[in-house]
Amino acid sequence: MIDFVSKRGLFFIISTILIVPGLISLLLPGGLRAGIDFTSGSVVMLRPNQPVEQADMRQAFADLGHSEAIVQRSDDLYLVRTFPLAAEVRNAEGDVTEPSERHTLEEGLDRRFGGVEILAFDSVSPLLATEVVHKSILAVIAACAGILLYLWFAFRSVERSWRYGVCAVAALVHDAVLLIGVFSLLGRFTTIEFDALFITATLTVIGFSVQDTIVVFDRIRENLQRNPGEQFGTIVNHALAQTLVRSIATSITTLLVMVALFLFGGVTIRPFVLALLIGVVSGTYSSIFNASMLLVVWENGELFRIFGRRHSPSAVPVAA
Repeated sequence: MIDFVSKRGLFFIISTILIVPGLISLLLPGGLRAGIDFTSGSVVMLRPNQPVEQADMRQAFADLGHSEAIVQRSDDLYLVRTFPLAAEVRNAEGDVTEPSERHTLEEGLDRRFGGVEILAFDSVSPLLATEVVHKSILAVIAACAGILLYLWFAFRSVERSWRYGVCAVAALVHDAVLLIGVFSLLGRFTTIEFDALFITATLTVIGFSVQDTIVVFDRIRENLQRNPGEQFGTIVNHALAQTLVRSIATSITTLLVMVALFLFGGVTIRPFVLALLIGVVSGTYSSIFNASMLLVVWENGELFRIFGRRHSPSAVPVAA
């Protein structure tokens, strides 16, 4: 049996190395490239009736007064993000005195490219964007609080059961911070944005991470009941050995689906699928090598000197 617990310091160091670059990117100006869900704006998905180069599409939007437009291409489809498009203006009699910017754009693109098909159009106001930010933060906080309370209750038969909840939340925070940090780095070098779908992906990753952590913790609880005098580090090692194959197999099958979606899905869901891919890998790692290891150092009284001991994983025996 592999002695995972004796290598706990190494696992924490690996997590730190993975998280720090993203944290630095987040702390620097322009930490996240926010999408229209958080900044307000408009998104148009269109298909020209004839082949059009991406540079030509970008120039067309610039000529129509939207040089800020971000143009993404997937085969013959274009996804274009712009500042909010103004609505049409009507006089007192209800007649249109100034057409909407959307109408102006459509006419201009039609003339330039011989017709375009508008497949989707979304617009978010600044007020709605602010509301999305607030509700997203509340959703993440509520999820963490609910998970902590549930695990505290589910493991109430174990001494100091609240520690299990705290360690599980620490693991999911690790996954969320890592995911946000990676997207911060990607946003600096690509056009990937932080939007409402990313929040959905983050909450999904949190659920996946906690589910895997609960499986490991539940096996630890069973081993504690069967071997009340055995040292805690040994019990955790047995629990990891018993659940490792199951956790990896579940993650691989999930990743296969995500890879297929990433390769063959539409351009609009690709950032969402990428977030899930990163989160599934991170969640599997944190469930096995972070949550359980944090529980060990806490039970062994090593919480404030995690990197100081890498020898015996069983400094403190489990009370009978």
